[in-house]
Amino acid sequence: MDKIKENIIKISNDLAEKLGYFLIDVILRGDNRKRIIEVFVDAEKNVSADDLAEMSRKLNEIIDSENLLKESYRLEVSSPGVDRPLKFLKQYPKHINRNFEVIYKSAESETKFTGKLISVERDELTFQTKEKSILIKFNQIIKAKVLISFS
Repeated sequence: MDKIKENIIKISNDLAEKLGYFLIDVILRGDNRKRIIEVFVDAEKNVSADDLAEMSRKLNEIIDSENLLKESYRLEVSSPGVDRPLKFLKQYPKHINRNFEVIYKSAESETKFTGKLISVERDELTFQTKEKSILIKFNQIIKAKVLISFS
């Protein structure tokens, strides 16, 4: 199973890069009768349903042509939803002016705040809370999630 997942991660990553996306995660679940492969990709721009369909078709062709899975499987290619924390610096710029919940390393402890992402400069992110502006280096971030806004 681990070798299969490694192969799927590699081909998913290679294909994502070729199509201008980056791989966020690959999840394999199910059993030998019905395997489910979930592939999450993102891009510096928004990813459309057509983009995901294209990636799914091409990935499916590669998995079948390389005979990676003997059993039947279902492939799901999607972009990460807002419930998933951002993993890569290049995911942030498209979320400027959106609210975040951030946990980061400050001095010797972890700090949590909610604030609006104001800017991304190199590896530094600036957030605005109600009280102050906070500048954080990307490598200090433990977890950052975009908050859904209904206003």
